[in-house]
Amino acid sequence: MSEEHKKLSIISFSGDFDKAVAAFTLATGAAAVNWEVNLFFTFWGLNILKKKTGRAFIGKGILARIFNFLMGGRKNLPLSRLNFAGISPHLMTGMMKNRNVATLSELIDAAKALGINLIACEMAMHILGVKKEDLIDEVREVIGVPSFLEYSRNGQIIFIS
Repeated sequence: MSEEHKKLSIISFSGDFDKAVAAFTLATGAAAVNWEVNLFFTFWGLNILKKKTGRAFIGKGILARIFNFLMGGRKNLPLSRLNFAGISPHLMTGMMKNRNVATLSELIDAAKALGINLIACEMAMHILGVKKEDLIDEVREVIGVPSFLEYSRNGQIIFIS
């Protein structure tokens, strides 16, 4: 009897630090036990995948450029609660290090090393004026919802908002 193929697909809608940690923790945990993992980033979740980790005027058009600047990149992800003017993600990262828990940066590196499929939402990128070149090189592809659902067929889907 062959082992059943397991698949996990995670939709990362949120651009919050703690929710990004949750998405990457679930993804790397599943990949570590040989599950196929698809991480689909849409809207605010795209912020996690930007090459420029700080504030940058990227995107097509003035509104998109301002919007992307305000979103700020991975270094500016807020904590979903108790953000304290942006200092909380730094405090949380320090707490994670002190307790030997993988930080968000380490989880992202682990996801890359484990071959997790990092996928960007075509529609959200179009709305926000973001191009594939604005994203980290490990983004497998830019696709729409129908393709994501096909990748996710016969697996578990988790939505992190």
